[in-house]
Amino acid sequence: MGEIRRRTLLLGAAAGLGIAALPKRLYAQGAPTLVTSIRSLSNPYHAVWKSGAEAFATSVGLEHVTLVSEGNSEKGIADIKAMLAKTGGNMVLNSDPNDTPDARPIVEACKAAGAYVVTQWNKPADLHPVDFSPNYVSHIEFDGIASGKQIAEILFKTIGGSGGIIALGGMISTTAAIERKKGLDEALAAHPDIKLLDFQVANWKSTEAFDLTSNLLTRFGDEIKGIWAANDDMGVGALEALRGEGLAGKVPVVGIDGIKTAVDAVRSGEFACTITSDPFWQGGMGLAIGLAALQKKFDPASEPPEHREFYGKVVTIAKDNVEEYYKTNVEAQPSVDWNDLWGRVVGPIRV
Repeated sequence: MGEIRRRTLLLGAAAGLGIAALPKRLYAQGAPTLVTSIRSLSNPYHAVWKSGAEAFATSVGLEHVTLVSEGNSEKGIADIKAMLAKTGGNMVLNSDPNDTPDARPIVEACKAAGAYVVTQWNKPADLHPVDFSPNYVSHIEFDGIASGKQIAEILFKTIGGSGGIIALGGMISTTAAIERKKGLDEALAAHPDIKLLDFQVANWKSTEAFDLTSNLLTRFGDEIKGIWAANDDMGVGALEALRGEGLAGKVPVVGIDGIKTAVDAVRSGEFACTITSDPFWQGGMGLAIGLAALQKKFDPASEPPEHREFYGKVVTIAKDNVEEYYKTNVEAQPSVDWNDLWGRVVGPIRV
């Protein structure tokens, strides 16, 4: 699912370009600029996303710029508007908005400038690509309710179907965090012998998860039989806290994103599972879809609903398949067919 070794993807995590670091030379006349807007390259998930974007840009020979908001919505929106001005709107944007409300001003700015945009994960429920055709090409999500529920059920099974757990949530104003928490709640409702000792928001960050988990371990001690994390980065922070107490591998952790550290933890038995949406694919395919629309390879307005707002395919990585996944997605050099725009569409997003 990528064209370069995934184990090298995280090495450039600090190498993203902010708006101040954009190249001074003029952009090629007529050649669109590919632009990625993500939260932070200190997050391994977004570091892989950036690598997928760069792989696609290289494959089509176009300029690529990465913008990082560092969790600041105003900065994220301002940087996108600056790029629209710099390129005269001749650009394709693949954006993971920092917060759900951010998607609207981003889309409106792209529409006004004539740029093409694909959003992922976060947008208001009343914002739809069909209302901004052709410029708002698609919105991509991954079913957070299903994923949050699945990792919870794997965790419950791993701890024997009963006992206490703690849970770490993402930025609670984002779609992914809200949906994954709903999935956890559904799983808890179906398993009355599992007790949620506490739910804390760690804002997708391993450092916050480490501190929270350390405090919760002090508070609840051996009542904690497992840890549910809404993403792998928080799960890894929780795992570090467990390691400090000699509990790694004894108190299983689950997460979402499929970052290499989490995959390694599944291999070692410290994570019970993770789920990947394949950020390498997300980083490149968001640009591929937008560029194809800009180049008139398809008319967004003529596409079916499942191509405008859709759930993408995810893969669960657990004990029974982790070694195969490691061989084909970490050690190997898997490739993406960037022309297969709709190959991982699961179906339209529920409304």
